[in-house]
Amino acid sequence: MKQQGPGKRPTIVDVAREAGVSRALVSLVLQGSPKVSDQKKQAVAEAMAALDYRPSNAARSLASGRTRIVGVLLDDLANPWFVELLDGLQTIFREENLRMVLGDPRYLARPGESPVSPFMELRVDGIVIAGDIQLDEDLARAATHTPAVVVGTRGFDLPASDLITNDDATGARLAVEHLIDLGHRDIAYLSAPTGSAALRAQSYADTMARHGLQDYIRVATTDLTEHSGFEAMNGLLDSGRPPTAVFAANDILAVGALSAADERAVNVPDQVSLVGYDNTYLAGIRHLSLTTVDPVSREVGIRAAELLVERMADASLPRRSEMLPPRLIVRNSTAAPRS
Repeated sequence: MKQQGPGKRPTIVDVAREAGVSRALVSLVLQGSPKVSDQKKQAVAEAMAALDYRPSNAARSLASGRTRIVGVLLDDLANPWFVELLDGLQTIFREENLRMVLGDPRYLARPGESPVSPFMELRVDGIVIAGDIQLDEDLARAATHTPAVVVGTRGFDLPASDLITNDDATGARLAVEHLIDLGHRDIAYLSAPTGSAALRAQSYADTMARHGLQDYIRVATTDLTEHSGFEAMNGLLDSGRPPTAVFAANDILAVGALSAADERAVNVPDQVSLVGYDNTYLAGIRHLSLTTVDPVSREVGIRAAELLVERMADASLPRRSEMLPPRLIVRNSTAAPRS
């Protein structure tokens, strides 16, 4: 084998020479053509391995008209909720030989540019829009000519895109009714003004009213960060009428609330019960042991990927909208209120 010079990448011509075949035959192998014998395929594969040859994705895209790349737009890469979602997406995309490219709107785009623009420059075959993304004209336009699926939010409507999400109303009801069943009446909610947190807020209020507890409804607005959960919990504890239970719109908020209670020597769950949402890895940490709502994020990711793969194969499919039922995971952060 002839060694490549420093910094020189092997080409398809080098692979053909190493394998003792024509350049055209190497191209057929890279395209997955069934016309090539197994013996020739093996020879080309061995040559590629010996030369450490990596096929050009751009070249393959020109030949096939597809990049086999899916752009995944996430509203907050720091939120651990996305870990399970991405695992579910990857389960299907790996089977379909599709590669994910991740993007957070805060980091992906240049100033004044839509966060979807880099995906369009890559000519992705599909788009996953996950979480409470801010819809702009470019993103709406992209979703009309590129197969897309919206995951985890009902904050906007894209008529040509499929929708798969958790049933937020049911999840919030499960959390509040768990606390009511334990004997709590004074239950506060840590919310945010938009997206899933707002949907959960409405279900919280409806559930409280349905049980005759409308006079106890209290909603503290946050920005869904740990620090805002800490501040909101301190505000509730300083209110003159501390609640006996707090339901948080996500686990990150609940961790902040737990920190505030711990700093003030307020015992959880003896003095205040606490419920989160998302069942992230944080909730399962033994020191935290947080009761939380599991939005079955991995299952949502799997179903979202299946819908997108189907739409990539047939863009004329009617729009699908699905909600998967959540479940309550009871751990050590909830108990009956002290008499």
